[in-house]
Amino acid sequence: MNTNHGPSIPRRLLSGGFRLFFPGSALLAALSIALWVPWFLGFLHVPTLLPPVAWHQHELLFGFVPAVIAGFLLTAVPNWTGRPGLKGMPLLLLFLLWLAGRLAISVSQWTGQLPATLVALAFLPVLALVVLKELVAASNRRNYKIVAVLAVLSAAQVLFHLEIARYGRIEMADRLALSAILILITLVAGRIIPAFTGNWLKANNPGRLPRNFGGFDLAVMILAGMALALWIAVAAGLEAIRLPAGLLMIVSGIAHLLRQARWCPERTLREPLVTILHIGYLFIPLGFVLTGLSLLLDDSGYATAGIHAWTAGGIGVVTLAVMTRATRGHTGQALTSPPSTTWLIYAPIMLSAVLRILVALWPEHTMLLLPIAALAWIIAFLGYLAFYMPLTARRG
Repeated sequence: MNTNHGPSIPRRLLSGGFRLFFPGSALLAALSIALWVPWFLGFLHVPTLLPPVAWHQHELLFGFVPAVIAGFLLTAVPNWTGRPGLKGMPLLLLFLLWLAGRLAISVSQWTGQLPATLVALAFLPVLALVVLKELVAASNRRNYKIVAVLAVLSAAQVLFHLEIARYGRIEMADRLALSAILILITLVAGRIIPAFTGNWLKANNPGRLPRNFGGFDLAVMILAGMALALWIAVAAGLEAIRLPAGLLMIVSGIAHLLRQARWCPERTLREPLVTILHIGYLFIPLGFVLTGLSLLLDDSGYATAGIHAWTAGGIGVVTLAVMTRATRGHTGQALTSPPSTTWLIYAPIMLSAVLRILVALWPEHTMLLLPIAALAWIIAFLGYLAFYMPLTARRG
């Protein structure tokens, strides 16, 4: 009797970057918020030397997001280059390096700050080198910019730990890291959202199609980069540029809205798997406008709302949109959103993003809204684990 049913589950999990890093990032997203909110509200303590807000920032910007980036790039780069993807023991070692950084930072009271920092800093440079090696081997210069963003994010992590050591708080590193992530999202989204939207529209709703990446998109990204650079400079103490920085932020937000309108978002409402990409991207211009208002009005509420429009909204919603679609596509599933995905992943992550923005604008309701936002976030990412981790163990 033939009992060969293909590769074992461990071998399948090690056959592609998304199979390890997407579930790992989802688990970190759920667990970190499950720990941070009660810690922030005074109900428990995490044995880390980082202050609560700094730990929260670090694990989002340098833990969760790099894992999603790794899952995406280790899956996409083989398609870009035509070369075999990272798999087997090298993939497992890279994942364990990421996991070691998470554990080291979270128990740094026991290990000491320097050893924890050195372990945490290792993952991003190694990931950048892995990606760069493949791009160079294939002479794929078009995507070198992706490696440049990883280098900036790595530098931001170094700056993060230097600022913690010197000031006990973060001055610029969080803005530099978030800016790098936003540039990466707007770059990748400018490729995949029009493409995925166009593919669905051609098959299901013929008519006007999205505009592909072109000169207008490049101009919007340059404008966003300038606005983000001025935003970082304000944090560095250049208060004289607060007014132009605020105005440029708002103009950039409007430009992003015009860019998104060219992708036909209103024509995708029948397919949540496509619509969620547009909803996630919508939080990017919202973040620019709110941050611009914070600079013009010198209002900390708008500042926090803008950051969470970018993080809980832009990062949270877009990453889940990409993770669900990529997992379905690479495991042979239909490119449509089942009710479980729509109502137990997409709906709660959108609710979480909206409530987290409202917490910043209505701080008097923090004790009510923040736990609900946190619970919705946790449900969304646990939903990914429940419905999509089994798919990652299947043959694709």
